[in-house]
Amino acid sequence: MQTPIRIDSRFPAMGTTIFTVMSRLAADCGAINLSQGFPDFQAEPELFDAVYRHMRAGRNQYAPMAGMPELRQAIAGKVRDLYGADFDPESEITVTAGATQAIFTAIAAFVRPGDEVIVFAPVYDSYAPAVETVGGTVVYASLRFPDYAPDWAEVARLVSPRTRMIVINSPHNPTGSLLSAVDLEQLAGIVRGTDIVVLSDEVYEHIVFDGETHADVCAHPELAARSLVVSSFGKTYHVTGWKIGYVVGPAALTAEFRKVHQFNVFTVHAPSQLAIAEYMRDASRHLGLAAFYQAKRDFFRAQLAGTPFVPLACRGTYFQLARYDAISDRPDREFAEWLTRDIGVAVIPVSAFNPDGRDDRVVRFCFAKQEATLAAAGERLRRL
Repeated sequence: MQTPIRIDSRFPAMGTTIFTVMSRLAADCGAINLSQGFPDFQAEPELFDAVYRHMRAGRNQYAPMAGMPELRQAIAGKVRDLYGADFDPESEITVTAGATQAIFTAIAAFVRPGDEVIVFAPVYDSYAPAVETVGGTVVYASLRFPDYAPDWAEVARLVSPRTRMIVINSPHNPTGSLLSAVDLEQLAGIVRGTDIVVLSDEVYEHIVFDGETHADVCAHPELAARSLVVSSFGKTYHVTGWKIGYVVGPAALTAEFRKVHQFNVFTVHAPSQLAIAEYMRDASRHLGLAAFYQAKRDFFRAQLAGTPFVPLACRGTYFQLARYDAISDRPDREFAEWLTRDIGVAVIPVSAFNPDGRDDRVVRFCFAKQEATLAAAGERLRRL
């Protein structure tokens, strides 16, 4: 249907997200989809049984705006047990409709037209549009190839009187890199004495490999006092389609966050919240996630061993980056499309995460898949 309305697009240059593009191409070509970050396996039946039980018990009306008290209590207990930080479930924890909504809401709550927000590139694709939607300006700091470590001296130079927020992401999507306790100290020194809000995207907090420890902002008292920390039950419990996450932060920041949250989402699916709260009682379900995904990482890296791909370090998340310059000199997006169409394995070109299109001839594989899926992908990749 045509419309007679003239549309002055807010984002005239913005196209469809690369995740949608590559997943659609994978479906069209019958390729194995290792592009978009979702598991192809189920969560435990106990989680689904709990949802059904709460639905049958009549817990189907609006949850409180901040989230079900049972779930906020469970989140507070987990954060206290893991990171030694006490947050008030009533005033400092908010359940959200996934992490992306939480990130957008945090940005909308604090960023005004003309404010600057520092993010790190390669950068997850939702951050910049959220900043630009509310009239802010995105300022990009670099994660240095090939280890994707931040340059804190560069960050310090980028801070200006207009800097309102710094967004960090660890474990990092798409690179699989981690911030350390030393990194958090560097960040704390940069923001000390300012009104800069730190937004910490920690949706892969439980997926950290090789005995390394997740450096959580909640465990750094100085940063925790000026931060909103985002996590995701979808990533932790293999239910990305449920779109349930949460935000932890000091009461003053949470109060501002909730002013926006109550009008762009208000509340989140009630019986699922109750089921997650019940499911969280067994801490092994999140404490065992690192070993679970490390086995998948190692299995997939073994599949790549017989190919010309060169895997980069993967210290966390469920994504593996790999260089392909021994295979082709095509730009990474063209290479990803060719790999999907001709070889039958869909991946994400990492240049899609770089605002300047920087192309290091690297693609991202998602290994949150059954071993049979990864083995089938490996078989196809070894034909290269």
